[in-house]
Amino acid sequence: MIDVIDLKKNYGELEVLKGITVTIKEGEKIAIIGPSGSGKSTFLRCLNCLEDPTSGSIIFGGVDIADMKVDINIHRRHMGMVFQQFNLFNNKTVIGNIMLAPVQIAISDLRKNKTKNFFIKIGNLFRKNKKSLIKIDTTRSQIKAEAKENAMRLLKRIGLEDKANVYPSTLSGGQKQRLAIIRALAMNPKVMLFDEPTSALDPEMVGEVLDLIKQLADEGMTMVIVTHEMGFAREVATKVFFMDEGKIVEQNTPEELFSYPQNPRTKAFLSKVL
Repeated sequence: MIDVIDLKKNYGELEVLKGITVTIKEGEKIAIIGPSGSGKSTFLRCLNCLEDPTSGSIIFGGVDIADMKVDINIHRRHMGMVFQQFNLFNNKTVIGNIMLAPVQIAISDLRKNKTKNFFIKIGNLFRKNKKSLIKIDTTRSQIKAEAKENAMRLLKRIGLEDKANVYPSTLSGGQKQRLAIIRALAMNPKVMLFDEPTSALDPEMVGEVLDLIKQLADEGMTMVIVTHEMGFAREVATKVFFMDEGKIVEQNTPEELFSYPQNPRTKAFLSKVL
């Protein structure tokens, strides 16, 4: 699904990622662990080009999305991203947060198709072989109605349907992060990226967020998650990457990596956190 080839990221003289080459297959659950400052979050943010790689390739859906000529926003539609700090819009209601991206993208596509049809009609005035118009079978009101229906379905899934019309500031940290997750799901992504999704939560709220992520894993969602929750990584991941100093120095199944680490740096890290 995602092929990362010799990925490097520099900030001036500082080399943060030092030539990472890995493959993330469809259906895999990748947990990325390692010490602070090892490049975990930078690597994750490079996967959907929130950080532009300095060099290397990221092949997603057969396209190198690290190529500056590619319209990255088209490909980001298929990558859900969940951050440490929720990144919700506090001036919009809970349901407004969920509906925002699907509605904007669908209306943008609708507008583009209408514009294309206009120019096709003009061109057909001068063509012997008329071009067919793009079929448009939806309206703005239908787009919003469908987005609302889907948003309510997602809210019901996490037991927050009664919070649809309140603002995020009234929610607990765990509720905000679950909202952030289903907001990403509203785009029907092919892969979910999680950047330490529980690090900003009080301990009693961690479980409810991890339970939702486990549900997604059980349903077959491809995911990459940067986490300090070793028990969670061991239980949910199909593969664990251990990063240190900008490199993936070891990767293996959770059972093998946690029980029988091969790299001395991995052994030293796990001895301190387990």
